[in-house]
Amino acid sequence: MAMISITEYAKKHGKTPVAVRKKAARGGFKTAQKIARNWIIDENEPYEDLRETTGEYKNWRNKKD
Repeated sequence: MAMISITEYAKKHGKTPVAVRKKAARGGFKTAQKIARNWIIDENEPYEDLRETTGEYKNWRNKKD
C-alpha cells in the first residue's frame, strides 16, 4: 500500500486536485488521511463516481402518476 499525495492521485485519474481534495474531506475515500495540512491516499484506491447516470430522473417533473 503506497501512499501518494492528492495532487499525484488527481493526475493519475484525470481529475482536478481541488475535486479530489473536497471528496477526501467529505469522506469519499476509504484510505485518504490528512497529515497536518496535506492529504495522502493509497495509489490503488479507485475513483468512484456516485452520480446517477441511468436517466431515471430525466423529465421527472413532467411525469404524471
